Amino acid sequence: MTAKTVVSFDEVADLAGKDLGFSEWREITQEQVNLFADATDDHQWIHTDPEKAASGPFGAPIAHGFLTLSLLIPMWGELFDVSDVKTKVNYGLDKVRFTSPVKVGARVRMTVTITEVSEVKGNGLHLVADATIEIEGEERPAVVARFLNRFYK
Repeated sequence: MTAKTVVSFDEVADLAGKDLGFSEWREITQEQVNLFADATDDHQWIHTDPEKAASGPFGAPIAHGFLTLSLLIPMWGELFDVSDVKTKVNYGLDKVRFTSPVKVGARVRMTVTITEVSEVKGNGLHLVADATIEIEGEERPAVVARFLNRFYK
């Protein structure tokens, strides 16, 4: 894992173009997939039935794309923080793509580059980050997304 970047509000504007490095690897477990299926009421067999999924199109059960995407939040927290703000907001996502399935048992990690920082009303900053969730040993990433954040002093 790359060392976490922690900056003050006044330093955020200088981060455009900064590569934050890589998060820790995280293994995707069947228990995690099943819990996500319960939370989202998406029990499609390619996720929750390991026996049937073994003979399916991916040769194994796979994580929900949105489960993999949701890991962006804890991995982001491993890589970046702003120390002296009152409010931190996950503002949204742009250009999200699920480019490769993640098989149960695979490990994923995220790399992030901050691409833009701009001011917003209310003494805030809008930060745009390009995030890629990689699958260990695979050429294609699992998820590519533009992650939007706001920080208010």
